[in-house]
Amino acid sequence: MGNVREQARWTRARLGRCGPALDLLTARFARHEYAPHAHDEYTVGVTVGGLETIAYRGGRIVSGPGSIVVLEPGEMHTGGPAAPEGYAYRALYAAPALLGDGTLGTGHPYFPEPVLHDAELAAALRRTHTDLSACPDPLEAESRLPWLLAALARRHSTSRADDAAVPGARSVALAVRDRLADELLAPPSLADLAADVGLSRYQLLRAFRTTMGVPPYAWLAQYRVTRARALLEAGARPAEAAALVGFADQAHLTRWFRRVLGVTPAAYRNSVQDPGRRPGAHSVT
Repeated sequence: MGNVREQARWTRARLGRCGPALDLLTARFARHEYAPHAHDEYTVGVTVGGLETIAYRGGRIVSGPGSIVVLEPGEMHTGGPAAPEGYAYRALYAAPALLGDGTLGTGHPYFPEPVLHDAELAAALRRTHTDLSACPDPLEAESRLPWLLAALARRHSTSRADDAAVPGARSVALAVRDRLADELLAPPSLADLAADVGLSRYQLLRAFRTTMGVPPYAWLAQYRVTRARALLEAGARPAEAAALVGFADQAHLTRWFRRVLGVTPAAYRNSVQDPGRRPGAHSVT
């Protein structure tokens, strides 16, 4: 990582259209050292390059690539490079309630070890951070982040896991699916949907994923792609189709269209339209 320019970029994601905000930090430092400070939220970071050293709980910890670092609310800490080449990391700042959503008992989860080695969870956190930093879609943020943070607490904190089956999981999931389809331009928040059926957000997510095989945001994105396909076939331009089915913009449509169908919306539109309807097309007699 030698001679890397230092950078720090903040993105704010919102959990649902009217839900709480959650900040995401993408940073790379070779010289910068944080002064001692504390946060009201949990700091959950994934080191993606180099080595970071952190003064925490009266000692020093070191985090390397692939490690997850969890710093608890109110705990004073510093941070800085542990080697000349510096370090890079992704961090998010989560309200305590988000980590307690999938656990039983009172109080907030306690992490006896601040540096965690969990390759699967670290990779999932990094992917989610990258995707939401590029496009902080509210339903996607609400579907992915609480699920991962609850998994973090269940796997690595002293809280007991809430493993009870969700009553009526299939009917709950189908009702959520229908609501999302009916309100695809302005989908309801998962927190509101969960409150309507007397479940926690984590329980709602578990019921939906168990029944549908994917989280709510992914189901809705694929449903929007299906609707967009019909519009493109009818002659709509990609930007128009994106707006009509609820994607944030054409880039958001393109990202999901390629995931689902393997091609861009423009390429799909050009391939399926009747040649006589394409711009600039001429009939041959």
